[in-house]
Amino acid sequence: MAPKVLIVDDEPEVVRLLEVILSRAGYAVAKAYSGKECLSLLARENPDLILLDIMMPGMSGIEVMEALRTIYNVMTIPPVILLTAKGGMEAMIEGLQAGAYKYLVKPTSREKLMEIVKAALEYSEAKKRPLPDELDWV
Repeated sequence: MAPKVLIVDDEPEVVRLLEVILSRAGYAVAKAYSGKECLSLLARENPDLILLDIMMPGMSGIEVMEALRTIYNVMTIPPVILLTAKGGMEAMIEGLQAGAYKYLVKPTSREKLMEIVKAALEYSEAKKRPLPDELDWV
C-alpha cells in the first residue's frame, strides 16, 4: 500500500499542487484546509507523513505541532514537513523546536520536495523497526 501524506494548508491552490505532485509520484493523499481539520482527520486517515503550513488562520502550524505531541508519543508521531512562505532563521528554529522533521520555504522545487518526502518516510519506517536485543557497538 502506498504511503499516505496529509497535506494541510489554508490555500486550496497549494493543496491542489501538492496533491498532483504527490499523487503522480504514487503516494496516497489526504487533505485538510486548517489545523483543526488536520487534527480531526488524524485517526481516520492515519498518515505516514504530514505536510503542514505554518501560517494559517485559527490554528497555526506550530500549534498543530504542539497538539500532535499530545496525541502521539515521540516514537509514533508521523514526520512533519513544515511548508511556509515565512522564511528566516527564527521561523525555521521555531518549527524544528516544535518537532518538525524538516522546514521548507514555499515555493520549493518538485525535486527538492520529493527528496525530502522520501527521506522523511524512510526515517519514519526506521523508527518503527525494533532495536536488536544486543547492540554490538555498545
